[in-house]
Amino acid sequence: MPIPPGLPYAGRWNRYSDWLRARYGGRTARVPVDGGFSCPNRGPGGAGGCSFCDASGSRSPLLGSAGDVAEQADRAAAFQRARYGARVLLLYFQAFTSTHAPAARLKELYDAALARAPFRGLVVSTRPDCLDPEKAELLASYRDRGLDVWVELGLQSSNDGTLARIRRGHGSADFTTARDLLRRLGIPVSAHVVFGLPGESEADMLGTVRFLADLLIEGIKIHDLHIPYGCGLYREVLAGELALVSPRRHLDLCVRALELLPPSAVVQRLTTDTPPERRALPRRGVEKAAFLRSLERELEIRDTWQGRLFGAAGSAIPI
Repeated sequence: MPIPPGLPYAGRWNRYSDWLRARYGGRTARVPVDGGFSCPNRGPGGAGGCSFCDASGSRSPLLGSAGDVAEQADRAAAFQRARYGARVLLLYFQAFTSTHAPAARLKELYDAALARAPFRGLVVSTRPDCLDPEKAELLASYRDRGLDVWVELGLQSSNDGTLARIRRGHGSADFTTARDLLRRLGIPVSAHVVFGLPGESEADMLGTVRFLADLLIEGIKIHDLHIPYGCGLYREVLAGELALVSPRRHLDLCVRALELLPPSAVVQRLTTDTPPERRALPRRGVEKAAFLRSLERELEIRDTWQGRLFGAAGSAIPI
């Protein structure tokens, strides 16, 4: 049967690569940088933090041992151009909590990195409990300078019991507050979600997707749970207290999540790609290209699409 109207592109889901191509008209890549931030959920010396997070946080292996943000931006931009032929670059403050500093210091770091290339956008990854009006206004000022600005907010789960168990350090209400603050300033949000967190049922995982759909989220990154060596969840696995979601079940959950999302929501990720040397479990990660081919087949077999079960209006922020 024909795919109903509502999806922005020809496929059955709103894939990020399609969105980038339509938005910028050429091969587009993110340039990851590490601003040297820590996390409000960690103690002195980096102790503590979420139970799924290791000492590296979400730092890109692309950065190697590069120091200041200017050097990092130069190196990562050169790599993206040489390796992938990227014509359009988006600056991506990725590691740890990239608003975990006074607004004046954030501006110094953002400006220093943005000066290294003709970036078309700024993407900042952070926590919902590490935003305030001053920092949000700073982010909005870059949009006023002509940049596309996105904020990636780590939610992981909308279940407050799960958030407490994984030592997340905030609740779902904090996410709603941060999302509302950014929405009032016209800044789109991409939410991070993890499928397979300890104690979560299928209803919990899909409940998180419904929570985000109700907020008319502009983007989403879904991760299958990866457990790095040495983190709290690794110790739970060794003690026999946690079982991982299988690749087949993750595929089913992703299909059902897509059905619940707004058709306009940009799906930026559906699998995790932790470097093998850091990943304790699963022993073999899901191969991204193969997973996406399986997803396309599954959507066709079920004759379903993103937004099929979504009942609210679309996003109010043009993206």
